[in-house]
Amino acid sequence: MKSKFLAIAGGLLAATALTAAPAKADVKIGLLGGVSGPIAAMAPAMIDAAQLAFQQVNEQGGVLAGENLVGVVGDSACNPQGGTDAATKAVNIEGVSAIVGPHCSGAVLAAAGSVTIPAGIALVTPSGTSPEITGLADNDTVFRTVPSDDYQGRALARTLKAQGYDKVAVAYVNNDYGTGLANAFKAEYEAQGGEIAGFAAHEDGKASYRSNLAELANGGADTLVIFDYGDGTGLTILRQALENGFFEKFVGGDGMKSDAPIKELGAENLATFVASSPVGEKSDALDVFNTAFKAAGGDPDAIFVTTSYDAAFLLALAVEKAGGDKAKIPAALREVSNGEGEAILPGEWAKAKELIAAGTAIDYKGAAGDHNFDAAGDVPGTYALFKVSGEGFEVMSEMK
Repeated sequence: MKSKFLAIAGGLLAATALTAAPAKADVKIGLLGGVSGPIAAMAPAMIDAAQLAFQQVNEQGGVLAGENLVGVVGDSACNPQGGTDAATKAVNIEGVSAIVGPHCSGAVLAAAGSVTIPAGIALVTPSGTSPEITGLADNDTVFRTVPSDDYQGRALARTLKAQGYDKVAVAYVNNDYGTGLANAFKAEYEAQGGEIAGFAAHEDGKASYRSNLAELANGGADTLVIFDYGDGTGLTILRQALENGFFEKFVGGDGMKSDAPIKELGAENLATFVASSPVGEKSDALDVFNTAFKAAGGDPDAIFVTTSYDAAFLLALAVEKAGGDKAKIPAALREVSNGEGEAILPGEWAKAKELIAAGTAIDYKGAAGDHNFDAAGDVPGTYALFKVSGEGFEVMSEMK
């Protein structure tokens, strides 16, 4: 009886002690990715890269008064409704302080317009590239660590023309991503003297695009430029174009730089296929990230992993700078990455935390670049053209 009483008493004392000193609450950041849908094969590496940033923060003392930074994963499904639903849950149910993502432009525009802008929550997309994001009336709450498709489309057009692609046909998915990229490409390609022999939008998810491809091929181009997703309709278009011999050469935007076409069609059948993709500028910051991500089991060459990591680490810095005040995080984002202050490389959380506490200005040098946001929350960037090599891709040339 005595031991039982003491056990009960001890339990009450423990409960009282816990009540007097409650556990610290986690600080949550939403990770809204295309877990399902046309970029499902790309999303895991992107989410893993963001989670690496949070892991490093927590291993070096956490945010604020030692709270853990927790990534709350949501599936934006790479479509507007999915983006809205995932953002609504993250903001209104999970109570996130900020959001990394969504991954796809349509989901970004919908999530921002319907949820995060009205709530005043900072959103940083690592891969939403539509030029429409630039023009959002967002009260300076929407940012991205990847360049706009206006930049990518024009750089790709200049690069192809310089490499002797003088006449092409263009197939693009009829959504914010495909339309923005295709229009930017067309404008620059024609300005460079190139001929667009066919230019047509297509709807997502059809079983056959053979009639679309036949019409595009009638213009006489031997090259098809595809602005779509390699895990979805873009793969179907590429397969059917190869099977029917409509074109000899193929060029994809960043959405086509996926392992899916290689796995499904075979590298031997993709010798004339190239794709554009953002790449981190060569720097100490990129080397540090590559080493850390590889050690964590990730592939540093996977698409959008550098921009995903940077978005997450930047938001961690902004949370710290803002003292956890959600309303102050957007302004803090600019303060921690504006080209002024002591340099902070990927993973240097303890150093950054100490400097912030001392009131010293810091400047994050990201894996994908410096991320000095312009007035619209956009950043410049670097792109490269990739070719298929074995089971993956390798850089052919930089794009300018």
